[in-house]
Amino acid sequence: MERYRIQALRQLKDQQVRYAPMDKRLEQISRAEAMLAEIDPRKQYPYQFACFRILGYRPESYPGLVLDGADLVHDLRMFIEDLSGSTRIDSTAVGEPVWTVDELSRNLRVSTKTITRWRDRGLVSRRFVIGGRTRVGFLKSSVDRFVARNGEQVERGARFSQLDEREREEVVRRARRMARFCTRAKPAEIIRRIARRLGRSPETIRYTIKNYDRQNPSRAVFGRTSGPLGEPEKTVIYREHRRGTTVEILARRYRKTRTTIYRIVNEMRARRILEEKLDFIPNVAFESPTAEADILGKSGEATTGAERKSPQARTLKAPPGLPPYLSSLYEVPLLTKEQEVCLFRRMNYLKYRAAKLRESLDPKQAASSVLDEVERLQKQALAVKNQIIRANLRLVVSIAKRHVGSTNSFDELVSDGNMSLIRAVEKFDYARGNKFSTYATWAIMKNFARSIPTEQHQRDRFVTGHEEMFAATADRRSNETEFEHDLAQMRTSIAKILGRLEDRERAIIMARFGLDESGEPHTLEEVGEELGVTKERVRQLEVRAMGKLRQFADEEHIELPDE
Repeated sequence: MERYRIQALRQLKDQQVRYAPMDKRLEQISRAEAMLAEIDPRKQYPYQFACFRILGYRPESYPGLVLDGADLVHDLRMFIEDLSGSTRIDSTAVGEPVWTVDELSRNLRVSTKTITRWRDRGLVSRRFVIGGRTRVGFLKSSVDRFVARNGEQVERGARFSQLDEREREEVVRRARRMARFCTRAKPAEIIRRIARRLGRSPETIRYTIKNYDRQNPSRAVFGRTSGPLGEPEKTVIYREHRRGTTVEILARRYRKTRTTIYRIVNEMRARRILEEKLDFIPNVAFESPTAEADILGKSGEATTGAERKSPQARTLKAPPGLPPYLSSLYEVPLLTKEQEVCLFRRMNYLKYRAAKLRESLDPKQAASSVLDEVERLQKQALAVKNQIIRANLRLVVSIAKRHVGSTNSFDELVSDGNMSLIRAVEKFDYARGNKFSTYATWAIMKNFARSIPTEQHQRDRFVTGHEEMFAATADRRSNETEFEHDLAQMRTSIAKILGRLEDRERAIIMARFGLDESGEPHTLEEVGEELGVTKERVRQLEVRAMGKLRQFADEEHIELPDE
C-alpha cells in the first residue's frame, strides 16, 4: 500500500471520508479527476488552489503551503481511490462500463503490469464493489480520456505485447515441454527462458500462459496447481512459512513463482492483522502534523522517564519471606502522574497510527513494508501497555488484601484484579485529567463486588499468617499516605454524587455494590424483596441510576470505569 506524500492532503481525505455526505464525495471525486488531467508534474501549486479545485472553496488551513506537481499527481490519484472506496458504490449502478485490471488489460491488449505503470502516469482508477467485494476499477470515460492523451503509448504497448495465434501456440508448446523435462525448473525460470528465445518480454509470456490456463483448466501448462490456490493451500503455505520453510521451497512445491508465494503470505498476514481487535482512546492531538515528533520523538521519550527511577524507588526493597511474585513487584518503579500521562498518550497514539494503516489495508494487495509497520506499531503499543500494567500491579495487591475471606484465595483475587487492571488500561482516557490509580481502583473494586459470591465474600482483613505480607505489599507513591489519601478522596467524591440521586436509586446502588452498612453486594432479587418491587424493575432503576452517576461524574470530573 502506498502512502500520501502530502500530509495536508491525507488529512483532507480523512475529513471528507468522515464528515462529507456521499453526494459531496462523488462530486469531489469528479473534481479531483478533472484537476488531475491538468496538473504538470514539473510545476508547483498552492495547497489553497488544490483545495479550491476539489472542494469549491479555500480553507483556512495551510495558507502558505506549496505542493510539488509530481507529489500532487501521486496523492490526487490516491485521494480519488480512497474517497471512492468510502462510498462503496456497486459497479453496476454507475451508468457506464467499469473494468477491472484484468479486463482492461485484455481490452487494451497489454499486460496487467503495464496497466499498473499507466496508473502512475495518470490513468485514473476508483474503487467499486465488484462481485461483492471492493476492488479497483476503471470507468470507461476515464480510460477514454487517458487513451486520447496517450494514444501513441497505448498503441506501442499493445503492439509490443500482442501475439498472434501461431505465436501463442508456440509459447504454450515450449512451456509444456520444458515443464515436463525440466522438472526442477520453476515456472518463473521457464517463462524467462521462453522470453529470451522468442524475443518477448517475460510478462507477455506469463500473461499468455495464464490466459491459456484460465481457458483450459484441465490442460493447464504447469499442472493443476497453476490455477488459483484455494484457502486450504494458502493456509498451509502461510503456516509453513511461519515455521521457517523458505519461499523457494514453497514455490517449487506448489509450482508457483516466488512472487506468488510472497503475495499469498502477505495476504494471510494481512487477514490475521485485520482480525485482531485494536481499540484505542482517540484524541484530537493525534491529528496534528507534529504529533509524531511530539509523542514519539526524543522530547516524548524524555518525559516518560521509562528508565528513570525516583530516589524512593531505588532504595525500596522487598521485605524478606515474600513469594517470588510479590517480591518482583518491587523491581518496577512506580509512575509519577506526568509519566503516566505520557505513557497513555504514547500507547494510544501508536494504536491510532496502526489503525490508520489498517483502514486502507487490502489483503489482496498488501505490501510487506506496510504489514511490518502495522506489526511494529502494535508491538510498541503492547510494550508501553505492559509497562503501565507492571507499574500498577502493587495497586491490585493492596486492594485484593481487603477482600480476602475464609473462602477466598488471595492468589485468585490478585489474578482477577489483574484482569480488571488490564481492562482499565485499555479504557482509561488520560486527557480527562484523572489519575489512573483512582480509575483503576474503582474498576477493580467494582469487579470484585460483582464476581465474588455473597456467601464467600467475608471481610476478614487480618488473616493469621498473612498480615505482615499484606502490609509489605501496600502501593506506595511519592509518600506512603498518598494512596490512602486518593482512596479517601475518591470515596468522598462518590458519596457526593450518590447524594444527588433519588432515595430509591441511591438505596439500590449502595445495596448492589456493597456500599451500605452490611458491606456486602446484594442480588437483584434481594434488593427487590427489600423495596417491594420485581428484580427486573430493580435492574431498570439500576441502569437509570448508573446513567445519572456517569453524568454527575462528568460534571465533577470523576472518571468511572465502563460497564
